[in-house]
Amino acid sequence: MSTPGDLRGRGVLVTRPAAQAEALCRLIESAGGQAIRFPTIVIEPVATAETHKLLNAAWDLMYFVSPNAVEQALAQVADGCWERVECLAAVGRGTALALTAAGRGPDLVPSERYESEALLEMAELADMRAREVLIVRGQGGRGLFAQTMTERGAKVRFAEVYRRVMPDVDAGALRARWSREIDYVMATSGEVLLNLVAMLGTEGRDQLLETPLVVVAERTAQTARELGFNSIKVAERAEDGAILASLCDFARGT
Repeated sequence: MSTPGDLRGRGVLVTRPAAQAEALCRLIESAGGQAIRFPTIVIEPVATAETHKLLNAAWDLMYFVSPNAVEQALAQVADGCWERVECLAAVGRGTALALTAAGRGPDLVPSERYESEALLEMAELADMRAREVLIVRGQGGRGLFAQTMTERGAKVRFAEVYRRVMPDVDAGALRARWSREIDYVMATSGEVLLNLVAMLGTEGRDQLLETPLVVVAERTAQTARELGFNSIKVAERAEDGAILASLCDFARGT
């Protein structure tokens, strides 16, 4: 873990949804940096009779893809113990903590890489014949986990409990401040990054692409390369501490 002072007054554009940004912002500030909040995604709940039915049914495996999935699902169930679910799975630590705080920690969570690929490598999910699986996610999420579960014999359903929306904001003030205040950018998904590019527009594109970028997955780094970013670091894990460490590496010139 990097020690406070490593960012030495540098500004970091934090693009997370507002509700998930504060812990990282506090870390940046404890390391001597300035956290500049600019959410590029707004989370809107999706609650229908169908999602309510799915979330309250019995499942062999229920997989939560994000803390947002946990938060929005909890609005549609009586409690967070999931008594009719045999096995709970979480994509990573943040999702696991959200489940634990709600009343029941996950039975399965990757210990290193926090992504669907790492969860699929766990021995407990190798044979899913005749198992019923519910994936709790936002609308239009990745299909890898569902596809692999189906290939392994499971019956898969989705409870899409939120949608991701690009904020309607004027980025002119941010573009005007950019050269003076923004040294680094962080993005936790390709969608976050693409929204940022769209929100800044053609006027802000060049200065964005010249700014060092921290991401949390190689697939997002690939998106960044295709967009034309010149300097990219992939954090070791999708955790605030790992994001901070990568930002501090940039500050040290490593």
